[in-house]
Amino acid sequence: MNQTLLVELLTEELPPKALAKLGDAFAAGIAGGLQARDFLDAGALATTFASPRRLAVAITNVRATSPDKSLREKVLPVAVALDAAGQPSAPLAKKLAAMGFDIGIDALERAPDGKSESFFYTHTVPGSALHSALQAALDDAIAKLPIPKLMSYQRPDGSTVQFVRPVHRIVALHGNTVVPLAALGLAAGAQTLGHRFLSAGEISIPDADSYAATLEAQGKVIANPAARKEKIRAALQDKAGDDRVLMPESLLDEVAALVEWPVVYECHFEPQFLSVPQECLILTMQTNQKYFALTDGHGKLRSRFLIVSNLETADAQHIIGGNERVVRPRLSDAKFFFEQDQKKTLAARLPGLANVVYHNKLGTQAERTERVRTLAGQIAQALGADVALAERGALLAKTDLLTDMVGEFPELQGIMGTYYARHDGEHEEVALAASEHYQPRFAGDALPSTRTGTAVALADKLETLVGIWGIGLHPTGDKDPFALRRHALGILRMLLEKRLPLSIHALLSNSAELFAYNAHFKLATADITAFLLDRLRGLLRERGFTPNEIEAVVAHNPDTLDNIVERLEAVQAFAALPQAASLAAANKRITNILKKTEIAPGAVQPGLLREAAEQALHAAMTALQPQVDSAFAAGDFTRTLQLLAELRDAVDAFFDAVMVMADDLQLRNNRIALLAALHATMNRVADISKLA
Repeated sequence: MNQTLLVELLTEELPPKALAKLGDAFAAGIAGGLQARDFLDAGALATTFASPRRLAVAITNVRATSPDKSLREKVLPVAVALDAAGQPSAPLAKKLAAMGFDIGIDALERAPDGKSESFFYTHTVPGSALHSALQAALDDAIAKLPIPKLMSYQRPDGSTVQFVRPVHRIVALHGNTVVPLAALGLAAGAQTLGHRFLSAGEISIPDADSYAATLEAQGKVIANPAARKEKIRAALQDKAGDDRVLMPESLLDEVAALVEWPVVYECHFEPQFLSVPQECLILTMQTNQKYFALTDGHGKLRSRFLIVSNLETADAQHIIGGNERVVRPRLSDAKFFFEQDQKKTLAARLPGLANVVYHNKLGTQAERTERVRTLAGQIAQALGADVALAERGALLAKTDLLTDMVGEFPELQGIMGTYYARHDGEHEEVALAASEHYQPRFAGDALPSTRTGTAVALADKLETLVGIWGIGLHPTGDKDPFALRRHALGILRMLLEKRLPLSIHALLSNSAELFAYNAHFKLATADITAFLLDRLRGLLRERGFTPNEIEAVVAHNPDTLDNIVERLEAVQAFAALPQAASLAAANKRITNILKKTEIAPGAVQPGLLREAAEQALHAAMTALQPQVDSAFAAGDFTRTLQLLAELRDAVDAFFDAVMVMADDLQLRNNRIALLAALHATMNRVADISKLA
């Protein structure tokens, strides 16, 4: 009979950051073990339950007994099973006895087996009971749990057990029947415990389907982690009222792993702490206390915050007061760090960067800062930005690493630099560069808003990419300890989205020159260029362009990216034209012809154009060239390719009527020159042969 199966381990409080993985692994281990042993019927569904004190899984449509199976087993090759007279041999009798079969040779099937023949025996193996399969699945699941650190503890009988935390009970129910299991020194039953403080005594689970409802009603436990998280989210939003609650998913996950019966309370702190940058206060509340900060409609921090408690009480003042007392020293520390840091300017901290090692082969942060400053100035000059501001921004960008606040909260690097630079009276673009030079930090992150920030951000990422690659630490497989892929994508996004007319070759060459003195550094500009172009392909695919369209543009190894989107859009429009397929195929044919040409094609000599088709193609090209040049010069790439589509009939006629590789060397070279001119014109925007 198919019924729902429930397995629960009741434990001491589990590590919150590991709870989700433990719950998922436990459920997957049990379900996978039963699936492999054929105990799950079609449509079986596993539900994961995980709370601070329990790991559990409920699986629907679980069989009480696995189905009988028909097995066909090889016994022996015929040459061994029969003697010279064709009678059953002694080895056959011995083999059948070893296999546990009391049968004669007539019961065996004689069938081809490769190049020879063998005897086979088909028999039915009866199904096994659930308890044996579940015991094996439970043992495997426990053994394979991603436990951060094993804990050894003693059972009352003196036996030593190892698990992530002490286990007190095991529940195993198939429907309403206890499945006889034993693990971790415990025998399975139907009784569990509810909330540590809000319930009393044992809770009997009547059947597997009633597990979650029984725990919630009698035990004050929401066992489903997703349901618990959503209850917290809804309660926070309700308590926030007109304010906005800051609730990162990672914080919600961690808090949901700390409580079994979440209750949200409102707390307050003294308004005087609002003089500290709100990022500091928010981070200390989230990181150290797992509290949820509130902001008004304009994003300004409020002096009230929300906590998620594991206790529900009519009078919560002792809970609220206790949390307010706990957060006050944390906010006082943040205020102290902020005030102390402002006593010393960022510029005064510059000498300290010489004491911070960036990389043992690339020197200190002070040396790195000089490289970034030089490069930022060059980029600013190329962009027509203020060179002095870019160099100043690069010079001060890393100095907040030496402040007390960033020492306490590394996540605030850059953010605090902006606050301190403003306090020091630095130019606003210099102050913004302290935080903007880290942008974009991740996929979808904002780009620097100022030209100074853009110059410093590009310089910082280029210095890292070229320097780390140059000492042999480029990404391999899935290993990228210096996040060079992220740096590369940041560079590409800025060049692409900001339409920056900067040469990739020049950027990499200028960056590499900064390491010329370094004996550990090896020039790898070509490899980095290929690396960037590969990342570019992925970036463009995410924007909806097809691989063929992307390759048509990237095949040219573009040195600037300021108009690459327009080129791709032009290629898309061209590909939709009825003439596109024919011209792309012809272009591919021309490419192959030119690859085989040993001498460089010269200029076309009209007097050597003998065939009417080649004369017509040359005339069409000559007539169209001024319009193509004008459209291309204006950056109208779509119009450029649309004009070229008009050559389709002349190109098709040329290949139908003209022998390019003529015996007459003069004619051959002239026709190759004509094709070379056509090839250059057709591929100014993109290599349309890639569309073939």
